[in-house]
Amino acid sequence: MRVTKNQTLATPHILLEQVAHQRAWQQTARALLSAMAWLLVLIMAWQRGTDWHTPTLALGFLGLALLLWYLFRLWQPDLANTARQLNRLYPELEDSAGLLLRQPNELSLLEGLQREHIINRLSSLSAEKRPLLPISWRPALLLTVALLLLAGGLALWKSNSTARADAAPALAIRFPESPTVAGQPTAPRLLETRVVISPPAYARQAAFSASQPSFRCPEGSSVRWTVRVSRSAKQPPQLVLGKQTLPFRPVAGQANTFTTQATLTSSVLYHLRFAGHNSDDYAINVQPDQAPTVRIQTPKPYTLVEFGMKPQVPVRVLLQDDYGLTRARLVATVAQGQGEAVKFWEVATELSGSLRGQPVQATLAHLLRLPQLGLTYGDEVYFYVQTWDNHQRTARSDSYLVQWEDTTVDDSGTDMALGVNVVPAYFRSQRQIIIDTEKLLAEKRDLTDATLLERSNTIGYDQKVLRLRYGQFMGEEFSESIGDAPVLPDSDSSADKHEGPDEHEHHDEKPPSATTEAAGDASHLMDAYVHAHDDAETADFLEPAVKAKLSIVLSQMWEAELRLRTGRPTAALPFEYKALRLLKQVQQQTRAYVKKSGFEPPVFPEATLRLTGELGNASGTAIRRSVPAPTSSQKPARAALAVVQRLQQGAAPTSTDALVLEQAGQTLAQEALQQSGAYLGALRDLRSLTGRLRAKQPPCRSCLPVIERALLHLLPAPSPAPVRQPGPDRLSQRYFQELR
Repeated sequence: MRVTKNQTLATPHILLEQVAHQRAWQQTARALLSAMAWLLVLIMAWQRGTDWHTPTLALGFLGLALLLWYLFRLWQPDLANTARQLNRLYPELEDSAGLLLRQPNELSLLEGLQREHIINRLSSLSAEKRPLLPISWRPALLLTVALLLLAGGLALWKSNSTARADAAPALAIRFPESPTVAGQPTAPRLLETRVVISPPAYARQAAFSASQPSFRCPEGSSVRWTVRVSRSAKQPPQLVLGKQTLPFRPVAGQANTFTTQATLTSSVLYHLRFAGHNSDDYAINVQPDQAPTVRIQTPKPYTLVEFGMKPQVPVRVLLQDDYGLTRARLVATVAQGQGEAVKFWEVATELSGSLRGQPVQATLAHLLRLPQLGLTYGDEVYFYVQTWDNHQRTARSDSYLVQWEDTTVDDSGTDMALGVNVVPAYFRSQRQIIIDTEKLLAEKRDLTDATLLERSNTIGYDQKVLRLRYGQFMGEEFSESIGDAPVLPDSDSSADKHEGPDEHEHHDEKPPSATTEAAGDASHLMDAYVHAHDDAETADFLEPAVKAKLSIVLSQMWEAELRLRTGRPTAALPFEYKALRLLKQVQQQTRAYVKKSGFEPPVFPEATLRLTGELGNASGTAIRRSVPAPTSSQKPARAALAVVQRLQQGAAPTSTDALVLEQAGQTLAQEALQQSGAYLGALRDLRSLTGRLRAKQPPCRSCLPVIERALLHLLPAPSPAPVRQPGPDRLSQRYFQELR
């Protein structure tokens, strides 16, 4: 396109448009070169088989959409960007190409002169007949070469699959023999048939060849039939696969060779049709992909974390699948609170780290840490394990329950409003000692040895006070210095100064002689420092079982106190927990209840029986009833059985006999498919008999008994006919008459 000088001065930006269009043409050619190579790849993929058609179409439409969008962007030129590129490539434009985009009335005198100068320079550059803005062809050429190599690989893969089909063993496909007429050429026939099965990707199995016409394959397998015929016929061979008919396509480069392919998802019968003849029926047993199985080995369906135990539960799961496992996770639902204030939230933990390589069986282990899930005393967590196989089938286990025991809540089923608590309120102070000890252990790193010993000794003193208080119930000695007993100072007695606050002696000697009033005052003063060992009301008001547990509690408190006084709070903590657990049991045992009027059923032990699966005491009545088979499938079988029996008697066939036998053949084919090809022989003879009847030929006498037995198996067993019971003889009749 030639532009005159007047046109250039009138519209100077036309030079920039010419440069932009030249660059757009070059980029369009580069894009079309890669697109043609991509089209060749899609053509080779399309020829791979029917299972490649859907992804090939999807990739084709995606590539076309991207190409159209790219071309649309190319032909929307950005003149400002074009001017910047010209300034960068050509120094003679003096960074002034952008003046061509401005209006003349917006330019100053010097800018106008520079604009005319740039127009002349750009016109002289355009006259050299070369692209002013060249593009790089190297990326496009590399992409084109890569796509051509991919297309060649697909072509070789196709030839390899064809060679593999040629290497498969030839199968014997049986066709019913048809009579030959003298003087007529023999009909075309199948010389050999080969079947190659390509299992799906999730099965992780190599392709294999079928050794028999009836074979097994995984669900989703791609099966290819390749047949070679003696000579061509009016129609190519056909594959009748269940209710669909698939035509065979000629194989390129091989004369009289045809192939077809199908993806199987369920068991089906098939036969080949060629030159107006049908082969025998053969069964394909498709093995479906089973869902994975999940079995939790530990813990039990119900787990109670008692107070003092570590708040963690080990979980061990056994996973199995027929082809491979890809993912597993543990889903925990936390329940926190009571009554209407219960809150729920879900926490999912991935367990897929042990499933690398897609094993068919795996044992997973996980530690369920209750504090990390946000649980505290009295909360519950429900969890289950879910897994996926490599075919995206999923399965999950039953829900398991883990409960963290709360010692502040009584789980007894009896009404607590009727109880009489004979235990003092300070029974629960042992919990505070545990809390103080755990707090000391948490701050142990930031404390000095002296501070740690001091705080531990203080907690040990609190443990001692609690131990002495509980010693009252066992008849042990108790120091009133921790109570409200007054202490009288005596400056004259040095022994009183050194007497410990927790110790006292028993004196058997008599007091000095004095008046009766003085003796009474002395006894009153001594009551604060002595106690009677033979006070049965104080020492023996508890039951023996409770006293035995209290004795163990005191020993545990003493062990805890010993370790706290010596600065070993870590060693004292287990004894503190055990003492608290025993105290809670004593608290429940010492409650007294008043029997309520009326009847109260016992509380169902849900925590021990839930989800255990124990059905030893369960009983039920099994009702069994014989249901007759549906009559819809019996009618064709009965009609065909009548035809077969009539033909066995030598009767002439009628025009409707072939139709009746074909209807019975459909029912027989369904039964052959469900029972692993048990009726294939009878079905073959039935089709042969039907073909003979349609060709006005005499029926095959040897196949009629086989067909009759198969049709009889389709019918239900006849109900036994009523039989008259034999009556009594004359002697028995005379005997009964005499009795009357």
